Amino acid sequence: MFNVLVPDNVHQNAIDILEASAGISVSAPGKMERADLLEAVADAQGLIIRSGVTADAELFAVAPQLKAIARAGVGVDNVDLAAATAQGTVVMNTPGGNTISTAEHTLGLMIALSRHIAPGHQSLAEGRWERKAFTGVELKGKTLGIIGLGRIGQAIATRAQAFEMTVIAHDPYLPPAVADAINVPLLALDEVFARSDFLTLHAMITDETRGMIKADTIATMKEGVRIINAARGALIHSADLAAALKSGKVAGAALDVYEQEPPPADHPLIGLPNVLHTPHLAASTSDAQITVAVEAAQLIVNFLLGGKAANVCNPAVISS
Repeated sequence: MFNVLVPDNVHQNAIDILEASAGISVSAPGKMERADLLEAVADAQGLIIRSGVTADAELFAVAPQLKAIARAGVGVDNVDLAAATAQGTVVMNTPGGNTISTAEHTLGLMIALSRHIAPGHQSLAEGRWERKAFTGVELKGKTLGIIGLGRIGQAIATRAQAFEMTVIAHDPYLPPAVADAINVPLLALDEVFARSDFLTLHAMITDETRGMIKADTIATMKEGVRIINAARGALIHSADLAAALKSGKVAGAALDVYEQEPPPADHPLIGLPNVLHTPHLAASTSDAQITVAVEAAQLIVNFLLGGKAANVCNPAVISS
């Protein structure tokens, strides 16, 4: 019997899949405190997590039987992949489950930013009528630069083209044929920075991408560029972006993610009038939450009962 622990709130459909699988015993108490998690995981062979659970060296040290982790979502920044690999634990994710939700949220941020929807609403709610203060810009005819043309980037590209935007992208890992199929030219990073009216980030955190939006790269961008980040907060050097927003070099920014979540009260981007914030909502639709939870449960079942691994984030553990 394989014990599977679900220490966070996932959709009941996922729990039903686990409970219906002969050979699996499931414990799904909902969101757990860290101390309770470290105690409960000791007997687990499978673990399903969301972004709120950190699987670090401390967790692996008390979970010697852990064979597989399934992340209900795409990012595995909250998993120490090196520690998982050293222990022989397979880490899998569900990269396709929240694609549409994240793409739609990104486009929503872009539209709201270009048309001052949030401050316009707030102004009217407070009893003011300030039409001239909120003159926006159209998306039609503007150039959208996408950094990272994976599933989400591609979904954004095709939708932005429906708004008659010119779409360009940078992705050093994507086969050119994939970009060609959706009529998006792959360009050097500095060219995307230089040409974009809107810039949206969809890259993973690496040594090359961490803090990629900073003073010297912002200096190469168009005057009045607008930046959207629904990927990873660490892609942006917050103080540098704040300075560019205050100077007018960057006309506006829309942010759904932050290097520390929730962000501290003194975060340099919180409270700026030309910044639109949401609290990490890109994947927060009922549709996406069902999809990623069900996919994560199926990944665990397939691996523990059938030895089949998919969407492996630490492939070295398979080949070792």
